Amino acid sequence: MQVTETLSEGLKRAFKVVVPATDLDARASERLNELKGQVKLNGFRPGKVPVGHLKRVYGKTVMSEVIEQTVNETNGKIVEEHGFKLALQPKVTPPEEDPQFQGLLDGGKDLAYTLEIEILPKIELSNFKDIAIEKPVAEVSDAEVDETLQRIADSNRPFAAKDGPAADGDRVTIDFVGSVDGVKFPGGAGEDMPVVIGSKSFIPGFEEQLVGLSAGEARTLEVTFPEAYGEASLAGKPASFEVTAKAVEAPGPVTLDDDFAKTLGQESLEALKTTVRERIGSEHAGATRQRVKRALLDALDATHQFDVPEGLVEQEFLGVWGRVQEDLAAQKRSFEDEGTTEDAARQDYRRIAERRVRLGLVLAEIGERNNIQVSDDELTRAAVERARQFPGQEQQVWDYFRRNPQAMATLRAPLFEEKVVDFLLELASVTEKTVSREELYKDDEDEKAA
Repeated sequence: MQVTETLSEGLKRAFKVVVPATDLDARASERLNELKGQVKLNGFRPGKVPVGHLKRVYGKTVMSEVIEQTVNETNGKIVEEHGFKLALQPKVTPPEEDPQFQGLLDGGKDLAYTLEIEILPKIELSNFKDIAIEKPVAEVSDAEVDETLQRIADSNRPFAAKDGPAADGDRVTIDFVGSVDGVKFPGGAGEDMPVVIGSKSFIPGFEEQLVGLSAGEARTLEVTFPEAYGEASLAGKPASFEVTAKAVEAPGPVTLDDDFAKTLGQESLEALKTTVRERIGSEHAGATRQRVKRALLDALDATHQFDVPEGLVEQEFLGVWGRVQEDLAAQKRSFEDEGTTEDAARQDYRRIAERRVRLGLVLAEIGERNNIQVSDDELTRAAVERARQFPGQEQQVWDYFRRNPQAMATLRAPLFEEKVVDFLLELASVTEKTVSREELYKDDEDEKAA
């Protein structure tokens, strides 16, 4: 076998490989001899089929298997001898005159092809003890608890039938049929639908036009679907809704006391407050975690600059870019509407893809060097937790993950990343800083606005 390196540029390597015909023929003969004692052919006793006859019957199939096996083994040997870590699957290019190796199936010809690979870079890790991170922490205020309790009370407020027209805050039960340009659209009709005026649960302008309706009264509402409406065929379009009020109800009083708490499954109002405080605290802790993790990744990105495999960046970019285009199409917006151009957006998102690939490689290197692993038990718990997010379909979701290794891998990756982050935070210098709720969530609000 002859292996000649033809390219060594950055993380790309290419080799010209030639395997002599004698080696291929020898392996094919060996395989045919194995088949001799296995196949059954009419007119021959078991194990007595002449090799020459086997070659006429199975020769091309066997040689095809030999070529595939030889290519895989040769590629593996090249990678191992050079100590490469592959970024992507190797690319094998047959000679132009024989693009599918068909000319080798009869034997007697050398196997020649080009092997192209892209390798992972060698990463020099920084001293993680030099990383300094500020950890924003927001206390749960009594005002937050009271505000949340009031929202809970409002959502559980009783309603009673009233005489006269509907006002802001009333609940109107309606039948409705929607149309765009005089044509009804799927999902645009409903019966006995309760709508609380002012709840902002319907598209803008819908609820406000219910004010003044009395039970049994009909009205045509003129509205416009938002530009960012989930159904692209309706986004930004004017629509008409024929609405009939079935009932009008006024909100009743709600007293935040022990009896109210018991209707929600709590022993007392104090127990409800404790539950609410714990839930808000959990939300704050999640926001703090995201801020700290983002700061850690920024620090890793700043201290680890190296070339990344173009193939991995392209894969990541295509995934990100596809989602960007889908979002713009759904919102019926263009890059110009976003204050940029497609070329500029491509450059921005390619930089994002490159950063994500680089950080992924750094985290993987840290995990490998420090033997950080995701156990089977942790993976199982993650799959069970995911299944619980689909009430009534838990068994189907669990079976899906259990039977699909690739699906399980989607659970393993984030678990691995979080464990590496925890490992790094133990080494880094983390200083807590008490902040307001608004400051804690400011970055998230800024990102949404952007």
